[in-house]
Amino acid sequence: MTRRIVRTVLQLGALSIFALIGLVVLDNRYRVLPSSIHQYLPLHHPGLVITDITVTTCALSLLSGCKLDSTKWQRIEKDLYLNKAWISTAYVHIQRKKEEDLQPVDKVVLDVRISRLDPATSEKGEADGVWESRPAGIWLKRSAMRHASDSQKSITAVDVLFGADAVDPRLGWEVKDTPLLLGSGGEVQEARLSVRRGRAPKIDKPVPRIRKDGKFKIMQVADLHLSTGMGKCRDPEPPGYNGGKCDADPRTLDFVGLMADQEKPDLVVLTGDQVNGETAPDAQSAVFKFAELFVKRKIPFATVFGNHDDEGSLSRDAMMSLTASLPYSLSEAGPSGVDGVGNYYVEVLARGSSHHSALTLYMLDTHGYSPDEKLYRGYDWIKKSQIDWFQAEAQRLKHAASHKEYTHLHMDLSFIHIPLPEYRKPDNARLGAWKEPPTAPAFNSGFRNALVDQAVLVVSCGHDHVNEYCSLDLTPAGQPALWMCYGGGVGFGGYGGYGGYQRRVRFFDIDTNEARITTYKLMWGDHDVAHHRIDEQVLVDGGQVVAP
Repeated sequence: MTRRIVRTVLQLGALSIFALIGLVVLDNRYRVLPSSIHQYLPLHHPGLVITDITVTTCALSLLSGCKLDSTKWQRIEKDLYLNKAWISTAYVHIQRKKEEDLQPVDKVVLDVRISRLDPATSEKGEADGVWESRPAGIWLKRSAMRHASDSQKSITAVDVLFGADAVDPRLGWEVKDTPLLLGSGGEVQEARLSVRRGRAPKIDKPVPRIRKDGKFKIMQVADLHLSTGMGKCRDPEPPGYNGGKCDADPRTLDFVGLMADQEKPDLVVLTGDQVNGETAPDAQSAVFKFAELFVKRKIPFATVFGNHDDEGSLSRDAMMSLTASLPYSLSEAGPSGVDGVGNYYVEVLARGSSHHSALTLYMLDTHGYSPDEKLYRGYDWIKKSQIDWFQAEAQRLKHAASHKEYTHLHMDLSFIHIPLPEYRKPDNARLGAWKEPPTAPAFNSGFRNALVDQAVLVVSCGHDHVNEYCSLDLTPAGQPALWMCYGGGVGFGGYGGYGGYQRRVRFFDIDTNEARITTYKLMWGDHDVAHHRIDEQVLVDGGQVVAP
């Protein structure tokens, strides 16, 4: 009797297993299980999948809106002509669905090509594939198989970028090599699809940390002035390099990449005007170019804004949201109740597994142009709300356990874009070139005094491209108080000139063993390599600002 019961149980168990396997296989093709069950299946990940992609071109779009049925299609809000065509506009539209809402008749996009020819006849290994044609040279490979939406190969997001040099630093994204085929009117813009496969990966912010040898190197990149597309060089030096041919952005990015490879910084700080708004009708494409440099090298980076960044297609808020979302980015919008976007600080932790802070870097937004040109011509200034925020945070951090329990001397630096009025002092000791009048704000809001009161040792800015000095400001008693440095302009898309100025990059070499900060610059060379260090000097020693 016992044997019969055991045999019956085993038979029922085996039958149940086979039935379950059959049900899962059937559901893979026809989705017969309830939607509520799918999220618990091991191969399934919930989310949206792309079911179709097309391009709509319209003439006199003010009348039509150049939109498809919004209940079925989503338009990517970028005119593929970048608003440069006389009467035409064109937009990419996508269809997408939640995976649990897919029906047996729905097809999921597995691959995308841009070509004049059917990939089945023009590409090796695609002879058995079925490709569907869409406008602008788009070819789609789609599958009606239910399990296709669960694959990491399925397309789950689509974006549009511009330029022959377009890149996408986001994890899982791929820019298509061939631009959309829009005819002669769209050749200059070179609109390109970027697609993501599978689910969006989780991105954890990196944690900057002092190296095992007690050192930390910061690379300051000032005034990249990147464009949508290659960009045009301004005042390139040396003028005869590469036979006189100069594409601004590739040359700028090659230089910065070379410096990063040579110096191996632990952190990159970009001090404003990353984007040359006037020549960046798609600012996202420009942002992605500088981010990709550091993402592929796995170097954390932090940004502040300049006066040109938001003169293109993105506001400060939108650009910060985009930048902060990227891998290796430490950028933050900062508190909403404080003037500007990008008031925040970066903590660099002590070596090893310590949770103590060794360095604090204060990043502040210096805004753009004066809000009162009649009284204060020129540029804007750091506002009272920002100074109050900075002082409150500096005091709070000084009393935090992460600072108080650090066994070495803690040091603070600050990075901004527009120089402080004190940069104009002609009698301050300085090392480096003063080639143009510092375009600091006419109104002095007192941020220099706040920096000194909170024991910040060094502040460094950008903005004036051909100024690249460090100036020592003093206390009323004539003692060293604060080093004020310029990064020196990097980007070939921004102005140069002024006596053969060559682009350069500033570094801060920090030794926490000695509480010492040394700075130096490296310059664009005649043969694509850096010359020797320029104007190397000790700014801080034993945790104190020191005179040259």
